[in-house]
Amino acid sequence: MTDSKYFTTTKKGEIFELKAELNSDKKEKKKEAVKKVIASMTVGKDVSALFPDVVNCMQTDNLELKKLVYLYLMNYAKSQPDMAIMAVNTFVKDCEDPNPLIRALAVRTMGCIRVDKITEYLCEPLRKCLKDEDPYVRKTAAVCVAKLHDINAQLVEDQGFLDTLKDLISDSNPMVVANAVAALSEIAESHPNSNLLDLNPQSINKLLTALNECTEWGQIFILDCLANYTPRDDRESQSICERVTPRLSHANSAVVLSAVKVLMKFMEMLPKDLDYYGTLLKKLAPPLVTLLSAEPELQYVALRNINLIVQKRPEILKHEMKVFFVKYNDPIYVKLEKLDIMIRLASQANIAQVLAELKEYATEVDVDFVRKAVRAIGRCAIKVEQSAERCVSTLLDLIQTKVNYVVQEAIVVIKDIFRKYPNKYESVIATLCENLDSLDEPEARAAMIWIVGEYAERIDNADELLESFLEGFHDESTQVQLQLLTAIVKLFLKKPTETQELVQQVLSLATQDSDNPDLRDRGYIYWRLLSTDPVAAKEVVLAEKPLISEETDLIEPTLLDELICHIGTLASVYHKPPNAFVEGSRGVQHKRLPPRTGSNESPESPELAQPAAAQPVDQPPSVIPSQGDLLGDLLNLDLGPPTSGGTPAITSAMQMGAMDLLGGGLDSLLGGDLGGSPAIGAGFGGPAVMPSSLNAPVGGGLGDLFDLGSGVGMPTGSYVVPKTVWLPAMKAKGLEISGTFARRMGTIQMDVTFTNKAMQIMTDFAIQFNRNSFGLSPAAPLQLATPLSPNQTIEVSLPLSTVGPVMKMDPLNNLQVAVKNNIDVFYFSSLYPINILFVEDGKMERQVFLATWKDIPSDNEAQFQIKDCHLNSDAVSNKLQSNNIFTIAKRNVEGQDMLYQSMKLTNGIWILAELRIQPGSPNFTLSLKCRAPEISQFVLQSYEAMLKN
Repeated sequence: MTDSKYFTTTKKGEIFELKAELNSDKKEKKKEAVKKVIASMTVGKDVSALFPDVVNCMQTDNLELKKLVYLYLMNYAKSQPDMAIMAVNTFVKDCEDPNPLIRALAVRTMGCIRVDKITEYLCEPLRKCLKDEDPYVRKTAAVCVAKLHDINAQLVEDQGFLDTLKDLISDSNPMVVANAVAALSEIAESHPNSNLLDLNPQSINKLLTALNECTEWGQIFILDCLANYTPRDDRESQSICERVTPRLSHANSAVVLSAVKVLMKFMEMLPKDLDYYGTLLKKLAPPLVTLLSAEPELQYVALRNINLIVQKRPEILKHEMKVFFVKYNDPIYVKLEKLDIMIRLASQANIAQVLAELKEYATEVDVDFVRKAVRAIGRCAIKVEQSAERCVSTLLDLIQTKVNYVVQEAIVVIKDIFRKYPNKYESVIATLCENLDSLDEPEARAAMIWIVGEYAERIDNADELLESFLEGFHDESTQVQLQLLTAIVKLFLKKPTETQELVQQVLSLATQDSDNPDLRDRGYIYWRLLSTDPVAAKEVVLAEKPLISEETDLIEPTLLDELICHIGTLASVYHKPPNAFVEGSRGVQHKRLPPRTGSNESPESPELAQPAAAQPVDQPPSVIPSQGDLLGDLLNLDLGPPTSGGTPAITSAMQMGAMDLLGGGLDSLLGGDLGGSPAIGAGFGGPAVMPSSLNAPVGGGLGDLFDLGSGVGMPTGSYVVPKTVWLPAMKAKGLEISGTFARRMGTIQMDVTFTNKAMQIMTDFAIQFNRNSFGLSPAAPLQLATPLSPNQTIEVSLPLSTVGPVMKMDPLNNLQVAVKNNIDVFYFSSLYPINILFVEDGKMERQVFLATWKDIPSDNEAQFQIKDCHLNSDAVSNKLQSNNIFTIAKRNVEGQDMLYQSMKLTNGIWILAELRIQPGSPNFTLSLKCRAPEISQFVLQSYEAMLKN
C-alpha cells in the first residue's frame, strides 16, 4: 500500500493517539506513528507538541525511521530551540556510528538546524566528520561548514573549519574536492575581501584533475571556481583551456555554459596569432549550436548567453547563421532573441540570405515578431552598407502591402537609413507621404514629421503636411509634439516667407498653451533664437547631423566584460550585473576579464593604467592678492570679450519658480519683470559674461579657483540638535512634550517625546501647526501606538512636508504648534534649525556659482566670525556636506584655506557661502550671500552648531 493513507485521516484527538503510538514498544508502530506525524506536518498541521516524543524515537538503528525523525527535527528546531538541545547527544553519537550513511545524515541535519544555541555543541562532531575516512561523510561535512558559517561566521573561523575546508581541496576524492570548492565559494561570496579561495597553479592543477571524475554539479562548482582565477601568463592560460575543452561535449547544458565561461575568459590572454586561438574558436561553435536543439526554455537561456558571446567574439558563430533562422513553432521569446542574433551576425557574406529570411518573417501573423523583423531589415541596412539599397527596396515592397503596423515600422527604420546615408535614398519620400493618413502610432508619426521637416525643400506641400498634424496638436504624444515643433522651425528656416504664420502658431501652442516643461523650454529656445539671430538659428537647427552608428543597442564594453564573467547565471539572462537584481551583500563583487597579454594594463585596474606624466605633481598654488573679498575680486576681473562662437549667457534664472515665502514679491527676488514676449527675455537679468573655457588660466586662474584638488568626503550623517522641553508638564495638565528636528533620507522629521506625569491615561492625540515661514506641516497624522499611561514615555517621529500654508514669522524659524488629547488642547512654540530645510540637490554648478555670486547685490552679503572651532578644512567640508552644505571649490591662498559652498532651501532659495580657515587658528570667517538676506543669521547658527558638535 502507498504512503497516501497517512494523509487521509482527520480524526479529533489525533495528537493524543499519536503520542501514545510514538511511545509504543513496538518498532513498527513507532515507525507508522512518525510517518503520520510527518504527513500532518507536510499538510501544514502544527505537530510541534509531539517534539519530545519524536526526539525519543531517534535512538534507533532503523535508517528510514532516523531519516523521518531528522526531517521533523529540521522543521521544528527553530520554534523549539530548548527542546532541540535534547537531540544533541544523539547527533554526537550518530556522528560516530559505524554506518557512514548515518554519520553523513547526522552531519547534514546538524547543518540544517539553524539554532544558535546548539551550534557550539555541533563543532566537535563536525570536526570529526571533516576528517572521516569515508568520502561521502567528508563531502557532506564540507557543505555543513558553509551552512554553519551562514549562522555563525565567527564560530567557524575560531574553530579553524575554514583551514580544514582548504585542505579538502587537496582531497583524493573528486566529490569531496567539488563540495569543498562549492562551500568555500559560497562563503567567499558573502565575504568578498576574505581571499578564502587562494588559488595558485598547484591547487588549480588539483581542481582540473578532479574535474574529470566529478558528478555534473561538482564539475559546475569547479568550473565556476576556475573562472575566478587569473592565470600568470598565456602559457598557463592555454594549458587550462586545453583541459577544460572536453567539458564542452557534456550532456548537461549547465556544464557546457560554465566551460564556455572559463574559455571565453582565458581566451583574453591568448595572442590572436596563436594557432591554438583559432582552434579554440572552432571548438566553441558546435556546443553552442547543440544547445539550440533543446527545449524552448533552455534555448532561450542559451540564446541570451550566445547574444553576449556574439557581441564579444562574433567570429565564433559567423558561419552558423542558419541555426538562428526561426522555426514556425518557436515561441515568441525564442523568435525575438534569434532575430537579434541574426542581425548581430549579418555581414556582406550572408546578407542576401538574411534579407530573404527577414522578408519572409515580415508576412507572419505574429504582430510583435513582424514589427521586429521590419526593424531588423533597417538595422541590416545600417550595418552592411552594400545591402542598403536592397534593404530599402525590400522596405518599399512591404509598404506597398498597406498593412498598417508594417508601414509604420518601415517608416521608423527608413528615417534611420536617411540619417546613415544622406542624399542617397530621398527618392522614396513621395511613397512615404502617400501613407501619411494611416499613421496612428507616436513613433511612426514622429519619424514621418522628422522626414518632412528634414527634407522640406524637396517636398512641395511640406507646409500643408505639417499643418495637418498641427490641427490636433494637444492630442498628440510629447514625442510627436517635440518633433513637430522642430520640423516647423526647420521648414520656416528653409521657406521663411511662406510659413511665418505656421511657425508663430506652433510656437504659441508650445509656449502658451502647453503644460509640458520640455516642450515649453524648446519652444522658448526656438522663439529666442529666431527673434534675436536668425543666422545663428539656422546654424543650430539645420546643422549637419552626425551619422548614426551601425550598432546602437550593443551592451557597453565594460558591462559586457562583466557579463561574460557571469555566463550561465541569471545575470547572463537578464543582461544586468548581479548587483542590479540581487539584494544584500552577495553578488556585488564586480568581476572583469583578465587583461590581454602584452597590454600595459594591470590585472587589478585596467582603467587606471595611464601614463604618470598626465598627473601634475604638487604644483605650488599661484598667489592671488587677498584684498577684501577674494571671490568678489575674482568675479570683477576683466575676463575679456567672449569668443566668436558666442558663450552661453548664465543668468539668474535659476531662481525662477522659487515660491516667495519671505515676502517682497517674486519680482524683487528676480530683479525684473517676467511679462512681455518670451522673445524679449527682459525678466531674465543681463547676461553675466563668462570665460570661454573654465580651464583657461584667467587672471591668476579661475580654473585654479575651481580645482577641488582633494575630493569631498562621503556624508557621515547629519547633525541633530539635542532634544529640549517644548511644553512643561505644569503648563499642560501633566503632559510633558520635548523634541527636536532632523533631516533623514531627504525627509524632515519632528522627533517628539510625550511623557505622562498626570494620574490618568491620555489618548486621542492629534497635532496641528500654525502657518509658518517655510510651509512646514505634518505629512501624516500623529499616531501613538498605545494610550499614554501615567509615568509612561512614548517617542514618536513625525514626518513633515513643506507644502503647508505660508506666513512670514518672527523670528523666521518660529513654529507654533497645537497638540490635542482627551484632556485638552495645548499650545507651544519651538524654533527649528534652518539646516533641516537644506535639500539634497543643493550643489550648484561652478560656473553658475560664479555668475550668481556676481548677480546677488553686495548689500546682501553678511560676514560673521565663528570662534573656537578646531577642525581642518577637509573635516569641515565633510561635516558640512553630510548636512547638505556642498563645497563647490577649495583654494589655498597665502596659507589660508578658502571653501566656496552652496546650499538650497526647500522653497528654492539658494545661499552661497565663502568660509576662510587659517590653519592653526580656531576662528573662521564666514561670508554669506543670498537674495533673502534675513536668512543669513539663521544659517550662521546652523554652521556654528554643526562645526562645534
